[in-house]
Amino acid sequence: MPTWDDVVTLASRLPEVEESTWYRTPSLKVAGKGFARLRTEAEGGLVLMCELDEKAALLASGDPAFYTTPHYDGYGAILVDLEKVDQDQLAELVEQAWRLKATAKLRKAHEQGNGDQPSARRA
Repeated sequence: MPTWDDVVTLASRLPEVEESTWYRTPSLKVAGKGFARLRTEAEGGLVLMCELDEKAALLASGDPAFYTTPHYDGYGAILVDLEKVDQDQLAELVEQAWRLKATAKLRKAHEQGNGDQPSARRA
């Protein structure tokens, strides 16, 4: 079962990821933009930014690892139950969320595998 620390480890493989806070909860940002947040709300879960069509596909899959709340209806973010999500799928979704918020330059550098890829750091 993945934990928040596992999410941080996965994200730290991507360029310029920073550990920070977002709505007073632990989060990950790239270029100052949040792409992942650990929810402390009653429903819990991990918020990952995504495209609306990806969110719809995840919810339609029936996989219990993915859900939403009325607050997130119509918003490009999926909620992930870390107790139920597959580690490989989580890694893919974390990278997709990073890509949505990373600059074109960072995405290109990552695709080319050039330069240093700093580990997650505190904002």
